[in-house]
Amino acid sequence: MSDPRQWHDLLPRVLSGLALAMGGVLAVWAGGWVFAAVACLAVAVMAGEAGRMFEARAPWSDGALAGGAVALAWLLPGLLAVALVGAVALAGAFRAGRDRGLGLVVYAWIMLNVLALIVLRAQIGIGGVGWLIGVVVISDIAGYFAGRVFGGPKFWPAISPKKTWSGTLAGWAGAALLGALVGPGGGGAGLAALSVLVAIAGQMGDIGESALKRRVGVKDSADLIPGHGGLLDRFDALLGATALTTLLWFFGLIS
Repeated sequence: MSDPRQWHDLLPRVLSGLALAMGGVLAVWAGGWVFAAVACLAVAVMAGEAGRMFEARAPWSDGALAGGAVALAWLLPGLLAVALVGAVALAGAFRAGRDRGLGLVVYAWIMLNVLALIVLRAQIGIGGVGWLIGVVVISDIAGYFAGRVFGGPKFWPAISPKKTWSGTLAGWAGAALLGALVGPGGGGAGLAALSVLVAIAGQMGDIGESALKRRVGVKDSADLIPGHGGLLDRFDALLGATALTTLLWFFGLIS
């Protein structure tokens, strides 16, 4: 039987999650410059949080620069966009007070994946991006409840001690069910399998951020969102899932 104390963070998680979901749904529905503006604002916050973890001299200025870079990159051809993002990531890493090489990777990871998400919204539409976000949300919710109800062996205790195999498998099952019912092309067995892969990529994004926080010695990237921590804590899985979804789109596996 689960310990009632495991649910102490449920109410703030639900309330803040609903607020984020409402804002996200409206932004995805609007698309175009509205979605791009919201995405760039998210980049500014996440890069600022990363800057704090890497002890940058002016993390929020670096975050604002990263958000502006993604906004400009959205308007540029592909190679110029990537070059701009790389230059800004390098500048942010140079100003970090520690782990500059890792900082370069994290800054670039945030900017490139959010830029990719903006591109995906234009290329695969509201249905495709809605499916992507749905996979991340469903796998997170299923994993949260199954992990606390069933417990059991840990998935990767050295990095993420709260994650269990029961929660992980429940997340995969939830993603598969979603993909079987809805998504690009109308769902089906093929999309169910791809949905599981996207869920796994999202979980790896989450675990990657957990490893980053352990390295720098912080519990959360910030205390911005009740029950969730910072924006990077909330969107780490989406960044990982977006990376794989972009590859699937590039190779024509989704459209």
